[in-house]
Order: sequence, then structure tokens, then C-alpha cells
Amino acid sequence: MKLTSIGADISRNDVHCSPELVKSIEEDLPRLIRAGAQKAALTNVTGDDLVISAFLEDEYLEKVNQTMVEILKKNAEDLGDIDGISPTPEGAGEGISYAEARVRQDRFPDAVILSFDTYGGESFVHLVAESAMKAAAGMDGVTDIGGGSVDGVRNIPGVGYVSDMTDDPVVAVTIEDLESVGAIAGAMVGAALGNKNVYLVRRGSPSYVIPGSVILSVSAYMNGNVMDLAGPLSQRMKILKV
Repeated sequence: MKLTSIGADISRNDVHCSPELVKSIEEDLPRLIRAGAQKAALTNVTGDDLVISAFLEDEYLEKVNQTMVEILKKNAEDLGDIDGISPTPEGAGEGISYAEARVRQDRFPDAVILSFDTYGGESFVHLVAESAMKAAAGMDGVTDIGGGSVDGVRNIPGVGYVSDMTDDPVVAVTIEDLESVGAIAGAMVGAALGNKNVYLVRRGSPSYVIPGSVILSVSAYMNGNVMDLAGPLSQRMKILKV
């Protein structure tokens, strides 16, 4: 079994996703179940970026990915990242973001998904994503890690090729057991926030930050249910006053 996540900027502006866009995407998610996904959800809404995620058996990966892109294209207010997809490596442009991670067969499908957004394509966002991935790699309870930045052209199964120019990476980490979700998500977010000009936001928040910044959202995707962890983690990270 696998988790697959695809993120794209298809908003008509560079700041946020409209409620209408979010609603239309969510209404089309049953198409992913018909394509073979066991669970599917709009897991992250970060600034003007959306992330659709699904749990599925390996043989349905290409069909589900293809259907995700069809949903994004159908509902796009602006084709944006969709235009960067190419059937050949030579034509690949700045396209969608992609994360794929393995799920152990004897575990419930649980994951932590981080989505990043920039206003001006700040290049250091890739270092921020890598920091979160490295933090997860050192944690007990992690099954697999996918996404982040790539060097060169990436082939997304069932979709096509995109370049390494995308500035809104997605990171997906599959989890061994439910009790590990908080610790792993906390480690990833803490590592990301340790970089300069990085801000944690709630799901659906606009990118109202000074340009030169990166925002990120963090979702727990547990057996098909989505939980925004920004609020709980921010409470945990507050200094205890004594």
C-alpha cells in the first residue's frame, strides 16, 4: 500500500485559495475512490496551494495520480502548475509537487503531510523541506518519507514529467503507530521553523507574510480522516509560564 500526495497552485491569485475552489475540489474527491483509492482527501490548503492525498494499493498508483491531476485541471481557476506537466523530460516545466510513501501492510494507513508555500518563489524553501525530512528520518515510528525537492526532472507515475523548479514542495511521512504522530509531526515542524523566515499556519490560511518568507501547514491523515495539527502543535510549543 502507498500514500500519494499531489500539490498544485491553481488559484486565481497568489495569496489564498477561495472557498469555492476548496469546495469544488472536495466534491470531486469520490472520483479517486472510483479510480482505486481506498481513502482520499484534500489534506492541506496552504496559501494558494492545495494538496490532495490518497491511500491506495500499488497497482492503482498511476490511475489515482492521473485522476488527481484531472480533478485539479477541471477545477482550476488558473492552470498555473498544471501547465508545467509534460509527456517528455525535455518539455518539463515548473509543475505540480509530488510525494509518495510506502505504507506497511500490517498497519493502519496513517501519515503526516507538510505543505509549503512561497509568495515570490523563495529558493530556500527546498532547504526548509529537507530539514523536515531529515528530522523525520531520525524518528522511531517512521515507515517511509516522500516528497521534498529533487535534482533534475521528476517523472510522476501516471502523470508525466515536471522540472525541479517547483517552489511549493510537499513532504509526506507514513507512520507506524498512531501514538507516534505527535512526536514525528512536532519534530518535522520544529526543524522547519528553525530556518529563517518560516511560519506555521493553520489549514486554509492566506500567505499574509512579508515577502521573503515561507509558510507551511501540517496535517495528520489518519485512516482517511484529516486533522490540522497547527493549533495543537502551537499550543504544545508555547513556553510554560511558572
